[in-house]
Amino acid sequence: MKMRQLRGFILLTLAVLAAARPKAGPEQKCKSGPVDLVFLIDSSRSVRPHEFETMRKFMIDILATLDIGLNATRVGVVQYSSQVRSEFSLKTHAKLETMVKGINEIIPLAQGTMTGLAIKYVMNNAFTAEAGDRPKVPNVVVIVTDGRPQDRVAEVAAEAREKGIEIYAVGVARADMTSLRAMASPPFEDHVFLVESFDLIHQFGLQFQDKLCGMDLCLESDHGCEHICESSPGSFHCLCLPGYTLNDDGKTCAAIDLCAEGKHDCEQICVSSPGSFTCDCNKGYKLNDDKKTCSMIDYCSFGNHSCDHECVSVLNGYHCRCNDGYRLLDDGKTCQAIDLCAEGKHDCEQICLSAPGVFTCDCNKGFKLNKDKKTCTNMDLCNTVEHGCEHQCVSTPGSYYCICPEGQLLQEDGKSCGTCKSANIDLVLLIDGSKSVRPQNFELVKKFVNQVVDSLDVSTHGTRVGLVQYSSRVRTEFPLNMYHTADEIKAAVMKVDYMEKGTMTGLALKHMVENSFSEAEGARPASRNIPRIGLVFTDGRSQDDITEFAKKAKEAGITMYAVGVGKAVEDELREIASEPVEKHFYYTTDFTAISTIAENLKLNVCPEESQGEIEVKDPCACESLVEFQQATMSSLEQLTQKLSGMTARLEQLENQLLSRK
Repeated sequence: MKMRQLRGFILLTLAVLAAARPKAGPEQKCKSGPVDLVFLIDSSRSVRPHEFETMRKFMIDILATLDIGLNATRVGVVQYSSQVRSEFSLKTHAKLETMVKGINEIIPLAQGTMTGLAIKYVMNNAFTAEAGDRPKVPNVVVIVTDGRPQDRVAEVAAEAREKGIEIYAVGVARADMTSLRAMASPPFEDHVFLVESFDLIHQFGLQFQDKLCGMDLCLESDHGCEHICESSPGSFHCLCLPGYTLNDDGKTCAAIDLCAEGKHDCEQICVSSPGSFTCDCNKGYKLNDDKKTCSMIDYCSFGNHSCDHECVSVLNGYHCRCNDGYRLLDDGKTCQAIDLCAEGKHDCEQICLSAPGVFTCDCNKGFKLNKDKKTCTNMDLCNTVEHGCEHQCVSTPGSYYCICPEGQLLQEDGKSCGTCKSANIDLVLLIDGSKSVRPQNFELVKKFVNQVVDSLDVSTHGTRVGLVQYSSRVRTEFPLNMYHTADEIKAAVMKVDYMEKGTMTGLALKHMVENSFSEAEGARPASRNIPRIGLVFTDGRSQDDITEFAKKAKEAGITMYAVGVGKAVEDELREIASEPVEKHFYYTTDFTAISTIAENLKLNVCPEESQGEIEVKDPCACESLVEFQQATMSSLEQLTQKLSGMTARLEQLENQLLSRK
């Protein structure tokens, strides 16, 4: 307490002496060197108007003693209450006159006291290059407040001090000493100032002027620093050279022994020097390129070991080692292959194939190796492989082939069966779901679709079917790759909901061309030559243009069928249908008659024996005799290639048996 009273007395004496001094003129300006100074002033509602005026005069009086200029002392002013406002930045004014004018124009915010928010603003915004802060120039902030902060200040003030900002905390009247000490830089006796009223605030101005304009204590005092003395306005502190740390006395330095402190990553030996270290290795080891880890000296690398296979280094020497399947001879260097088959050290039932130190078993022609990799059984590939035959698999020695039931033919994939080769198609049906169809007729349309499905050989490798419904919009009911049996497709068709609304046939054709026949929706690649067929069913005139995408469908290789009923326009149907139009265009006046169209339609999709007056076609011709002949020749060529491959394999096995004898 006595020390505090004495300090107050000294400060009061300085104030009295300062009052007696003549006012500083231009020749008496403080020549402290460049400083970036920011005043952070409290303008909360507790600061009365006449007190704020005193604070304004306080700042102007301090500025009058400083050497103001962009290359000397730069000054910024920030006021705060519940919010923060920058009045002018460090680079705004280069002259005292404009700076004083800016201070006189400040209007108090008159709200709360968010001191922590204000410190954070100064740290992140006021002391930036954009705001005029200069590198390697001291940053000083003077906080003037009259009350307790309404937010946390300790953490943000500590962060500001760590960034090199020197903080002076000036408290007036109701200010809290604990908060002032939490904000200010140490030592507190130089950076914390508390007065009873704003009328006495000029006392801090005198002390601050002495600090800022005081002598360089490192040059003009016995500082006692062992290594380096660093000055700051009105104070100094000691620093140590790299590799040393400052002792508790704040002046002397001690060498940092990183080895003793365990702050190294040497694998074996750490050699210390002040603030640094080097690594070394034990006898018989050498330091690696990373200068940290050690590896044993590789005597094998000298090139004089004479090992047949592998040289293995050991501490202070080496020995030889053979690869797997070889044994080391008595000379300690030469290796000999181990033939387990010749030595009878195997358990193969039929054939033993030797490799150095190991063996594998094999079987004679017509046999296969069992799971135990030793014994053999007669080969039946139909029961041992995923043959994929749709109907029946027939085994042959070392191979197999697929057969179909009577009345069906093996398809081009050699596995699936069908009534004829062209039964494999990708079929997409576009059905009109407009309002004019009506619910009861839409059910007849779904039965029509299922009639068409019944005429097809539906399977993953056979025919695929997709369904699209359209009205004023288009909806894919199911794509080509969703269902793989006729029963699945027919069940899905019966669950389709009636859309109603308009008749956008052109939009439906566009959707079919761009989406339905894409590989993403299950269409098989064009390179496989699987026919692509589109069937459009409608009961009225299209409300949009069909010409463009009816043409694009045919250009894309899609065979188009057009089925019309009721008010369907014949010209539109003919434009949709492929050539010859008579084979791809159907019309009836009544929905109840569409089942007859379904019976006739299947003859063109996959020809079979006709009914009634319909033309009888060869069930395997599929459009023309030439196509049938081409398919037959292709199958014969594939069979010939398979037979040639089997013959070559048999000759290879016979040669292997002869060589073993």
